[in-house]
Amino acid sequence: MTWEDGSSYLEEMAPGVYAFVQPDGGWMVNNCGVITDASGDAVIVDTTSTEKRNRAFLAEVAGVSARDPKIAVNTHSHPDHTYGNGFLPPTTTIIGHHLCREGVLRAGLAATKELPADYGDLVVRAPDVTIDSDIAIHLEERPVELTILGPAHTSHDIGVWLPEEKVLFAGDLAFAGGHPIFLDGSMLGFKRATQRMRELAPEVLLPGHGPVRRGEQVLELLDRQERYVDWIAAVAAESYAAGLTPLEAAQKALHSGDHPYAEWPESERVVCNLHRAYAETTDYRVDHPLNIPNLWSEMVALNGGQPIETHA
Repeated sequence: MTWEDGSSYLEEMAPGVYAFVQPDGGWMVNNCGVITDASGDAVIVDTTSTEKRNRAFLAEVAGVSARDPKIAVNTHSHPDHTYGNGFLPPTTTIIGHHLCREGVLRAGLAATKELPADYGDLVVRAPDVTIDSDIAIHLEERPVELTILGPAHTSHDIGVWLPEEKVLFAGDLAFAGGHPIFLDGSMLGFKRATQRMRELAPEVLLPGHGPVRRGEQVLELLDRQERYVDWIAAVAAESYAAGLTPLEAAQKALHSGDHPYAEWPESERVVCNLHRAYAETTDYRVDHPLNIPNLWSEMVALNGGQPIETHA
């Protein structure tokens, strides 16, 4: 199966290393990873958003691993990457940044109200083991490096790097199609994280959303993300100088008819990214915290007043 088929599928990225890819990659429809070894153990990267999707993912894991996952890594706390934690066996140890654990517990199941879908019987489960610096997990055949690359998409992003195979599980530090979002993290940090991923020189990259990228496609994705950040920064600088709010700036940019990302889905995220850009590069003071729930109404306004939808 391929991305164009529209159904979730398992794709081998290197021997024993797999991507669980979920079209269409929009809100709450993310990718996960599986890393196996000859002993039958497995490390998984992230879970997903609904009971049905997680059961499908774990069925794929069971097909390539002899035992339940030994370890699960949460690349960050957002619910599309962590709501499936509750479906993991109790024997699976979940590792994440200490701020990831705090974020999972603080947010609970709030996203199910913001983005209605058939989530099934969710149970919140936060990481069991937390880190605040890089570590390595040693499987029988390969090291798995957990590299802290945030703040970027969030305050606590982790990249999962296989140095021998040059495979990177990027989480939401990479979006292959669709607008990235760095409201919960840092615009400047998102660009730095993109540059650090470039320095690793991955031959294969699994983005948090979108199809697997290989070879030159990896560089194309990273180049495109840097250009996107530069565009957001330029729009923010010009709009702030003109006295526009982030929402007004987003409306002007997206309705100009010539902006370079007109074909990308999830364009409502531009207002979130401009709020972050204003906060980081000007003395603009907002009257509400910078988080997705507080800016939901502005995303809806940017979406023509229509509700933000998920295909989860």
